[in-house]
Amino acid sequence: MKNEKIPEWHAEMCHPANEYRIDMVKDQIFTLEGARAGMPYGGSSGRWGDSGGMWTEQHGTPIGADLTYYAGYDNTFYRLKIDFPVERMKDLVRRNYAYREVKNKAIEEYKYDGDSDLQYIMDDTDGAYKSYDRMSSLIFGFAPKGMVVVWVNYGLTVIEIGRYQAKVITDPKELESAKKRYLEIWRFSPARFDELAKEFSVPDANCELWDMFRLRYNWKPVFTSENPNFRLFTIITEYYNGEKDQMMRPWLLENKMRDRALPNVFQFFWETGIGQKFEGRIFFNQNEIFNRFKGLSGDNEIQVKIDKDNRSLEVLLNNQKLEVDSIRIYPNSKREFNDSYK
Repeated sequence: MKNEKIPEWHAEMCHPANEYRIDMVKDQIFTLEGARAGMPYGGSSGRWGDSGGMWTEQHGTPIGADLTYYAGYDNTFYRLKIDFPVERMKDLVRRNYAYREVKNKAIEEYKYDGDSDLQYIMDDTDGAYKSYDRMSSLIFGFAPKGMVVVWVNYGLTVIEIGRYQAKVITDPKELESAKKRYLEIWRFSPARFDELAKEFSVPDANCELWDMFRLRYNWKPVFTSENPNFRLFTIITEYYNGEKDQMMRPWLLENKMRDRALPNVFQFFWETGIGQKFEGRIFFNQNEIFNRFKGLSGDNEIQVKIDKDNRSLEVLLNNQKLEVDSIRIYPNSKREFNDSYK
């Protein structure tokens, strides 16, 4: 059994804001291997795409779920019964995504379980050589009106599986059973339940914003500098839709055009000589970037132009200035890379 390597992961429940917290009533996550898996006890937490906490390890390849939950903000019980794409899940649970370089060795975006190079890295007792992360959690995000998004989390890489729609429970028997179980779990009296429903009500709750966050466009980041010694090593991107990824050398140098959601934050590292090591962060403006991308088709570029002295930069979309919320540059970065100046 030890050598079968049944996937091990955590289940997470998140929401876009505290006012949209949901409470789990009944839960089952189906696995290909038939292992019983489920959700954490209690309610959702954190922010969109990240609950901020984990529960007991679950086992197996997740291929679907049957969840009943209560949304206090609209006083509604929902049921989500879904299937995940089986072949895709079988592939994703075997992936290990890069999170740091291997010293003096080229790293790939991801490797599969069983890869001899991965085995060498994972078995090395020196933590600096553990450079790939396996799937750490399956994240369920609960937005208003029954919208549910599911992601696979590898740490610095988070991939969306899909957007699903939970149904309002209207069948009297199912509704009565769900409410009874909810009251037993939380030890509320019916009167207290009604009081809380009024207290936490959000009358205008809707999921339009989080559906907008899922819009995807063909684009890539392009980083340049007036300094001829400029070397870019890593770009970590957090997207509005809850996804994350990291581009490192050597595939960073290829920088392929991809179908992506829009970025919320860029974090990146570069050098222009010995002792000239920098970290930069760009915090995008939500309204600006969505308005500017609206209606765009074909290939697009978000361009970051770093000044020769490394003290400032500008951000453009297809060669037109793009307003952002904040730009930060930190000199004296401690990060070391294989291609660092030595």
